[in-house]
Formats: sequence, structure tokens, C-alpha cells
Amino acid sequence: MPDTHTIHLWGALRPLVGGSETVNVSASTIRELFRVLSERYPGMELHIKRGVAVSIDGKIYRDQWDTPLPKDAEIYLLPRVPGG
Repeated sequence: MPDTHTIHLWGALRPLVGGSETVNVSASTIRELFRVLSERYPGMELHIKRGVAVSIDGKIYRDQWDTPLPKDAEIYLLPRVPGG
């Protein structure tokens, strides 16, 4: 069974989870995290499809969805910022 992680949400996602700043999710990869969030909070799927970046212990991931979620990691969902 995957570890349970506390996921910190940016402001636009909070209304989709009842106003909470964090949610607890059991997932082993970023891809699984997105799947669980989309199933549990259907309104979040649109944001995920538009583009979400994930910060794991301060490192930003934009497309590496098979990245494992380490135990006790600090995880934030962030709006994806275009540019390069």
C-alpha cells in the first residue's frame, strides 16, 4: 500500500476540497497522486489537465509523472507557469 502524503494546495484548488490548505492522499507516484485527486475531487481534473507543477522537497516537476513520492516528503501542487 502506498504511503499517505500531505499535499499542499495553491489557492485556486482549495475551494474544490472544501477550503482546506492540504489534503492527505495515498499515492506512490505523481501520476497516481493526480489520479486519486481527480477521482476524489472531480473539479480538480480540469486544473490537472490544464497543467500542474509538483514540488517535492523543493524540486519542481512539470512532466515527470512517474516520479516516486518519497516517504515524509514535503509536496506542493503549484500552477504551471509557461516559459523557459
